[in-house]
Amino acid sequence: MKWYQSLARWTLLAAVGLLGIGYLANGLSGDGRSTQPPPIPKASTASETADWMEVVADVDAEFETTWTRESLSRAPDADWQTVSRRISLALIGSSISLEDMRWLESLPEGTQVDALTERLLADHRFADYWAERLGRAYVGADIGPFIVYRRRRFITWLSQQLHDRVPYSQIVRKLITAKGIWTENPQVNFLTVTLDTTEKGRVDPVRLAARTSRAFLGMRIDCLQCHDDFLGNVTLGTNSDPLEGTQRDFHHLAAFYSTAANSIQGIRDDGKTYEYQFLYEDETEEVEPIVPFLPELLTTDPAAEKLPSRQQLARWVTHRENIPAARAAVNRVWALMFGKPLSDPVDDIPLHGPFPAGLDRLAHDFAEHDWDLRRLIRIISHLQTFQLDSRCDFEVTSEHEQAWAVYPLIRLRPEQVASSIIQSCRLATLDRQSALLVQLQAFGEKNDFINRYGDTGEDEFGQDAITITQRLLAMNGKLVNERTGENPFMNASSQIAMFATDDAHAVEITYLSILNRRPTDEEAAALVRQSEQGVSRRQFVEDLYWILINSSEFSWNH
Repeated sequence: MKWYQSLARWTLLAAVGLLGIGYLANGLSGDGRSTQPPPIPKASTASETADWMEVVADVDAEFETTWTRESLSRAPDADWQTVSRRISLALIGSSISLEDMRWLESLPEGTQVDALTERLLADHRFADYWAERLGRAYVGADIGPFIVYRRRRFITWLSQQLHDRVPYSQIVRKLITAKGIWTENPQVNFLTVTLDTTEKGRVDPVRLAARTSRAFLGMRIDCLQCHDDFLGNVTLGTNSDPLEGTQRDFHHLAAFYSTAANSIQGIRDDGKTYEYQFLYEDETEEVEPIVPFLPELLTTDPAAEKLPSRQQLARWVTHRENIPAARAAVNRVWALMFGKPLSDPVDDIPLHGPFPAGLDRLAHDFAEHDWDLRRLIRIISHLQTFQLDSRCDFEVTSEHEQAWAVYPLIRLRPEQVASSIIQSCRLATLDRQSALLVQLQAFGEKNDFINRYGDTGEDEFGQDAITITQRLLAMNGKLVNERTGENPFMNASSQIAMFATDDAHAVEITYLSILNRRPTDEEAAALVRQSEQGVSRRQFVEDLYWILINSSEFSWNH
């Protein structure tokens, strides 16, 4: 009896093992989730699509006019695989899995980019990734003050807002007017992150004014905190009557936050006035809350005058006619999509221009359509500038790059490098549907890699050269070595070596997994010849994985 029980156990174990290997190998032939249709787009009706495609045509025409005026040739269109990789890096911070590449290849020609965009916009990975990126503009990247600040809860809340399709304007209003306990109402952390730099029990109006001007208005007026502008860096007023920024302009903005105080009930408005001693003055004086430009958006709204100061500010920032605020949002979304802002720096857009091609048209459409982030992302992903190649048959100059006549070459951010390495070393898509242990392992590997590689902090769009330490980490680090080593249950390289029909098939799958494209005929032929030099297929695939992960093509968005 015991002999039969032992045999049954081993038979069951073998069956489970075979099923596990078969599941892990899923994707080599395009089976599994790749057969599922993409989610239905939000803007699925013909009239809605035609509406935003009209904006695409207008913006494309503006860039074409710029190229013609400056006598610049533009790059040819990129192939759908390259554009799809850009979409994936922009929306979820990772390259595309082999599973999803197989799904995309099964779709009708010309529909792949739209299908991937809609799938990712409906994916929680998009909300999670963009919450982290936007959160750095709203609360920074530091841990913040102990007890009264919970950055992780803030990012989780922001992710849920994005996933629930809450309009950008409503998110901004919730941040500026937040009340209560920072754990029960995570948006309150936008305010409590400043509690460590001010008098006990009060938020810091100066820091909040600086954050508001940069993150929501796209203006660096925080340089006015200590003195008037003597260098012409800040221009306020109107188009017909421009005025140099003054110290008072900044502190009038800070005064909107003076009423916010912390108590046992969390953040509450207690009506305290804002006082400040200006430069060359002998005494402090009460400073009235006044917006730095477009004051008529408040004065023409009788109901706004009776609201608390923070609610007044929130209504003004997100007013449909506050186009500078819409420009700031568009410029940041553009930067998240391309890796560099349309107007550089991302948080310093001249109030009265000049503006780069497309910025004003996109800003007006964004404000007119309820500050819809997904609509804006769809528009940008369809622009000719987003779908241009980064390679040309002519010499690319700085003029081409500044006019967006070629797609910009942007080095991947640390989290994009880590996520792309982890995803390319697995055949199946890593998302919230993955096994919990797989998700936890990927989370730990990603954090460990970023800690060693170096986080850019709030410097979202800096393009410093890669360091020797970073290069060595990618070449010899723990993550790459473990994920490309022999492990038939976890690593794609081992599974490809086991299940590929021949060496050419192994090369093709490896390229799709890592670079999200098929090898050229020359690459395939050269690599197949190399595989015939007496090296085992397992070692050959592992070496190829290491080579491609450490290639410039992998570590740059192009």
